[in-house]
Amino acid sequence: MHMQMSAGTTSLTAASSFLGTWMLMTVAMMSPSLAPALWRYNRAVRGAGALCANRLTTMVAAAYFAVWSCIGVAVYALGAALAAAERQLPALAQARPLVVAFIVVIAGVLQFTGWKAGQLSCWGELSAPCGAMVVDAAGPWRHGQKLAAHCVCSCAGPMAALLAVGMMDLRTMAVVTVLITVERFASTEATSHPPSANARRTSRNTLRVMSSASAAPACSTSRT
Repeated sequence: MHMQMSAGTTSLTAASSFLGTWMLMTVAMMSPSLAPALWRYNRAVRGAGALCANRLTTMVAAAYFAVWSCIGVAVYALGAALAAAERQLPALAQARPLVVAFIVVIAGVLQFTGWKAGQLSCWGELSAPCGAMVVDAAGPWRHGQKLAAHCVCSCAGPMAALLAVGMMDLRTMAVVTVLITVERFASTEATSHPPSANARRTSRNTLRVMSSASAAPACSTSRT
């Protein structure tokens, strides 16, 4: 993420240009995974008998991208601060390739953490169809904010890598978009098709037997 202002460009103009580009990029990258979630929300709200389902769905989308616009403001502020620091300390500019490499490595490691899996699971629960999704027709704005919050967290790694490499690099943008979309579809599919009742019962019985076999004589196994 490197920002330079041309001569005669005001900070407000630069910020507006960045935020416009940021939102275009965000809409293009997040729409493939957001559109099915909005469709499911619309269907669930209609099924609950709520009026103006399309208006409520639009509010969800507006809240979702409002959160991303706030992230864009934070990213611009950070980028402007780093650019100012590089002008004051040229050594920072020379170290940029190492910083970019470090960010990409950390972003890759983050992909395999339990925290990342938890965020994807939360996204799946919010966007899964029918009974798996809690319909909150009275608070579409809050629902959109929740979707965006888990979205931002779950794709923090790929987005950090994209910003480090260059957010206008179309090849990197395409790769990150495909990665995010595949992750979201997989998490929603997993939430939409939970294990069957028999499978859950078998799992609980297996755990109970294992616990009983390994328990010390002085310990008692709690009943479930």
